[in-house]
Amino acid sequence: MLVAALLLAGCGSVGVQPYSEAELATRTAADRAAAQQDVPPITAPLTLEEAIARALKYNLDRRVKMMEEALALNQLDTATWDMLPRFMAQAGYSRRNKDLITNSVDSVTGQPSLAHPYVSSDRAHTTYDLGLTWNLLDFGLSYIAAKQQADRVLIAAERRRKAMHLLVQDVVSAFWRTASAQKLNEQVTLAIINAESALEDARRAESERVRSPIDALRYQRQLLENLRLLENIDQELSVGRLELAQLMNAPLDMHFRVVEPDDRLATPLLGMPMRQMEELAMTHNADIREQQYSSRIAVEETKRTMLKLFPNLSFNAGIRHDSDRYMINNTWNETGMQLSYNIFNLLAAPSQKRFAEAGVKLADQRRIATQMTVLAQVYLSRLQYEAAYRQYLRSDEIWHADEKIAEHSRNREMMQTQSRLEQVSNNAAAIVSLLRRYQSMAQVQNMRGKLQATLGMEPDIGSVNELSLEQLTKQVGDAMQQWQDGAAVPPATDAAAAAAAK
Repeated sequence: MLVAALLLAGCGSVGVQPYSEAELATRTAADRAAAQQDVPPITAPLTLEEAIARALKYNLDRRVKMMEEALALNQLDTATWDMLPRFMAQAGYSRRNKDLITNSVDSVTGQPSLAHPYVSSDRAHTTYDLGLTWNLLDFGLSYIAAKQQADRVLIAAERRRKAMHLLVQDVVSAFWRTASAQKLNEQVTLAIINAESALEDARRAESERVRSPIDALRYQRQLLENLRLLENIDQELSVGRLELAQLMNAPLDMHFRVVEPDDRLATPLLGMPMRQMEELAMTHNADIREQQYSSRIAVEETKRTMLKLFPNLSFNAGIRHDSDRYMINNTWNETGMQLSYNIFNLLAAPSQKRFAEAGVKLADQRRIATQMTVLAQVYLSRLQYEAAYRQYLRSDEIWHADEKIAEHSRNREMMQTQSRLEQVSNNAAAIVSLLRRYQSMAQVQNMRGKLQATLGMEPDIGSVNELSLEQLTKQVGDAMQQWQDGAAVPPATDAAAAAAAK
């Protein structure tokens, strides 16, 4: 037996088995194919509504959140089945190398019986059991655990809502950066070409000593500063398209164009009273609702802890069969009831009660702290939204002024009454102003999305998996139009539960 145990232990050892490069390449290719599966290509200019819809439907991080929610829902189904009685079917086989031979003694005298030793069991026999067992304490604990798991499903839904808010904010910001790049790329490229041409002329003038060396170097330095500024803008513009493609789960090497939406900003949220914002946030904010469910889980955990202190009552009933030929009744029915109690529970009850109550107090404190944090976020988000809107208006005015200056500069260039440096500087200033205007627009949209997320406002859409891309795009567009018109209605109280059910 010792040798057999050593052999089994040696055969059971597990070695390190890293993936080979070929296996890694195969798995990577399969993962990339799975990531792009069922994702339709972008064949037309992309609108903001479609970009948001594509992100909601195909974003990989959002898919993870939805799978986490589905996993929590499956765990709820499993917890519900735990409340049922246990219906066990068993079969067994027993064999011994010698007969079971027993002696007997006289019950009165205590002397050995005169009968010969007798065999009372077959050397080999089989048993079959079919029984039903129901434990009252296990039922109560399973019922409370199922209620807790139901709250965890709702928590997963709230986390999915929060992830959706962040995803929409990121898509809007990346979309506006892509739109600015699309509009400014040609201007930036032309301005860089003009600046490099002017720099070559300046260096040629310096080498020919047409003007003072110090003036020529200063002239070159200003041109180089403008070139560096333009190149930084070109680098900044090239990032937005990649971020938008990654958020939509589109191929990163795909070149697509976007349709710039109407840049007229409606600000209905700025006219909403702060009292109404506070009420919306307290009832619809994802973080607050998550903490509400966590507090309810803590209360149920207290009940679960106290229930463990009760006696354990179990019932069982079953049909049994034994093939032993020495038995007169090989098949019989069996019923029973058992009551058990751990005496040490009486000693552990005070400490377990204190532990459960401490968990409830901790959950309540977290809920209160979250409410105060969200309340501060409401005020801060509104101030940031208002400040971003003012900055956008100022950036728009500056862009109009710089655009007029650049237009006058181009007119003077046609008349050849200005230097190349002035022309390059004015063009760079106009480009920078237009870029800052787009950045301010993206910031306004981002701050509005942040305020909407704090208030718990989200697009009222159906199941993302069941809707087609066109249907989802239409619903997102309708929701965004409602927000523009100031008629947006926050989701109903049971929206998270309905989404979890879907």
